[in-house]
Amino acid sequence: MDKKKLIAIFHCFSLLFTLPIISITTASSPPSPSIPAVFAFGDSTIDPGNNNGLTGLSAIFTANHPPYGKDLPTQKPTGRFSNGKLVTDFLVSNFGIKEFLPPYLDPTLSEADLASGVSFASAGAGIENGTNTAFRGVVSTARQLEYFDEAMQRIERYVGKDRCEELVRDSLFVFSTGFNDVLYNQALGLLFNNQIFHDSSSSSNDASNYQGILVQTLGSYIQKLYSRGARKFGVAGLAPVGCLPLVVTAGSILAPSLKHILERVCVEPLNLYSQAYNTKLQAFLIALQHSLPASKIAYFNAYDPLLDMGLKKVFEDVVERGCWRWVLFAFRV
Repeated sequence: MDKKKLIAIFHCFSLLFTLPIISITTASSPPSPSIPAVFAFGDSTIDPGNNNGLTGLSAIFTANHPPYGKDLPTQKPTGRFSNGKLVTDFLVSNFGIKEFLPPYLDPTLSEADLASGVSFASAGAGIENGTNTAFRGVVSTARQLEYFDEAMQRIERYVGKDRCEELVRDSLFVFSTGFNDVLYNQALGLLFNNQIFHDSSSSSNDASNYQGILVQTLGSYIQKLYSRGARKFGVAGLAPVGCLPLVVTAGSILAPSLKHILERVCVEPLNLYSQAYNTKLQAFLIALQHSLPASKIAYFNAYDPLLDMGLKKVFEDVVERGCWRWVLFAFRV
């Protein structure tokens, strides 16, 4: 994936310092806001290695093995679910903070590294506490916020209370989560029960209600960080869940349409679930920003850019290169 294209897509986060309302853009010459640190919460999309110590069945949520990391300068896996950098790495690099956003659970993490931002994200995690917790070691988003509180205690001892409060106020807090909730708790069940290819108003209503719960829960995490002094937030929407390799493969087998079997197309009814969630999320974030004085919340559209860049072809290349392991996948960035 073109590095410049990826950075351009994520310039929308820069706008949260200049725009009073939620917006989406891919500006070519972004402003250079004064961001002292980035703190990230979520799943494999922004996990730089917090899961490296997982073993047994939980090891399916690790990326500290080849072929991950082959495009990094060291050509070695770091725990990132990518051949190179994660989007949060591009963010901190673009803001001039540091080259990579490190994992919070790295035992070698220094106080200086911590004070300039870390990622608490854990591959396999979801918005709901119960998502994938059967896999021991996966860190729920709620637990990630507890880690943040621990981190703030360390930072306060390092820089002092006043500087710590200033750091939290000026830092960017990024969320990229929800995909695993929709995939494991909703999409796969509908797919393997063969419900997704049949019009079902009850299934649609259940899906809508569940998406509403996810959005509200995610909002509660933002409110908790706001109560701790955070003011700047970036929240990513869902990618097309119907284009995940596992879903495409299952759809090819289970779909009644010959087109699915022969062409390995995305399962569009499941993509509608991603779209519906994203619509709810955007509306909720706009209302949430209005209810939190001095807050700035930017929504990142992760759905359309991936499709525009040929997501199906990207996924096919990933599978051919052996970079996708079970449900997880890596992008060339």
